Amino acid sequence: MNQYIVLIQGQTKSLPTEAEWTRFFELATASGMFRGGSEIGERELIGDPYFAKSTDHVVGFLRFDALSAAPVRELLRHVPVVAHGGVAELCEMPKS
Repeated sequence: MNQYIVLIQGQTKSLPTEAEWTRFFELATASGMFRGGSEIGERELIGDPYFAKSTDHVVGFLRFDALSAAPVRELLRHVPVVAHGGVAELCEMPKS
């Protein structure tokens, strides 16, 4: 089983509705791959902020477990942010 984290980037052409998010989470839960997620709140940089790249555009994350990225990728087409012109960045977690 592979683990994936999806970074939700908040730049959109319009704002997703609560109803759209509810529908997505119902679909994600029904897929059996969804393992949770959250909005991202206040940030604090630890270390030298001069060299840190800003992640202010990342507004949330989702976690999935799946045999391959293909079914997760298909599910991500339904993320409300994507439907509103934004981006969901799919990242495979390395196996330890």
